[in-house]
Amino acid sequence: MRVIGVLGGMSWESTQSYYQALNQGINQALGGFHSAKIVMVSVDFAEIETLQKQGDWQTAGQLLASASKRIEKAGAECLLLATNTMHNVAPAIEAALKIPFLHIADATGEKCQNDGVTRVGLIGTRFTMEQDFYKARLKERFGIDVVIPNEQERAEVHQVIFDELCHGHINDVSRQRYLDIIESLHEKGAQAVILGCTEIALLVEQHHTQIPLYDTTALHASKAVEWALGH
Repeated sequence: MRVIGVLGGMSWESTQSYYQALNQGINQALGGFHSAKIVMVSVDFAEIETLQKQGDWQTAGQLLASASKRIEKAGAECLLLATNTMHNVAPAIEAALKIPFLHIADATGEKCQNDGVTRVGLIGTRFTMEQDFYKARLKERFGIDVVIPNEQERAEVHQVIFDELCHGHINDVSRQRYLDIIESLHEKGAQAVILGCTEIALLVEQHHTQIPLYDTTALHASKAVEWALGH
């Protein structure tokens, strides 16, 4: 089994979901008392969140690249960045590493492709929904068209992530609003909807809707488990 590196803390609420998914995946594959071999560095999200608001992605990239090198030095054989939004600085991280970087959008794009999905909805932070680092990768690498919510809906999705989910608050009213937004994306032709923020799966799960949902945390972790086992 190869060692999985995890760069987490963005937020720690979703990082614990990664830790659970990685260990469950390894145990399901190998049985017994097996668990994942993991090297993790968890950053202070307050520093990252400030840089996001300032639009200082260069400094954020430097900070995460430095943390990634610490993970590599500690013996990790690949790296998972346990957040969707901060894949905005994935090039800076990849440039700092010698080990493979497993990109969250690739894990998601492969799932869409395998399911025959060519038009997908995307909800996440406003950075993920509005900037091109995620949508363009899905289009260029997998031929998938991405639909995003309207401006008001994007503001609501973003606010719930930062004001509620990052603090571990699960609100039934917010869940219903998310489900309404997911339905509106479906009405725009989305065959499925990507939960493109690692915290969203804490609020919305597949049993809440008949519209296919792609939990990026689960897909990313599953890809890492396959990699760790050499599949």
